[in-house]
Amino acid sequence: MITKYGIGIVITSWIIFLVFLALSYYFRQPILIGLAIVSGLFSLFNLLFFRDPQRVIPQNPAAILSPADGKIVQVTEIEENEFFRDRVIRISIFLSVFDVHVNRSPITGKVEHFEYRRGDFRAAFKEDASLENEQTVIGIVDEKGRKVMFTQIAGLIARRIVCELREGYDTQAGQKIGMIRYGSRVDIYFEPEAVDIHIKTGDRVKGGESIIGEFK
Repeated sequence: MITKYGIGIVITSWIIFLVFLALSYYFRQPILIGLAIVSGLFSLFNLLFFRDPQRVIPQNPAAILSPADGKIVQVTEIEENEFFRDRVIRISIFLSVFDVHVNRSPITGKVEHFEYRRGDFRAAFKEDASLENEQTVIGIVDEKGRKVMFTQIAGLIARRIVCELREGYDTQAGQKIGMIRYGSRVDIYFEPEAVDIHIKTGDRVKGGESIIGEFK
């Protein structure tokens, strides 16, 4: 299945490919043949990039789900001064262009903090990407008052962050909330003493399916 966030791009790229394919067939010009090959490869890539596989959402109210597919590149403790205003654990997930890029809500709750930050487009796997890159910040509080924050961070290639959530919205654990186009990073934050962490650096996770940790 193709995600709704990329249907327009997928259709457009295939139309362009078919146009160049028809032109190259009728005119037999090397440049048109080359353009048909390039656009065909790009169309196939878009089919892969915008895929949206089904996921089995864990029915565990204490679970914090991964908001994205990718590789855990960092688990660290930092000071967070906007939503938690305290020391927190930050887990960083790097998404290559070959990972599924649909993002999902890590917990069930209400969005009590939402912010879009303009910024740079540095390589998403670098440490300073969390502070300097363009990003969307979402803070969620569940019915027991437990907090989780996560950020959709644009990368070196990514230039478009899609997020359906806004402050005041309700969201369900594992719910699709948006995506980042063409390579990116997602960070997730929570209070150190509140959560038992289930992952480590180097692990691979699946959005809406892998359990990052559990509230104590």
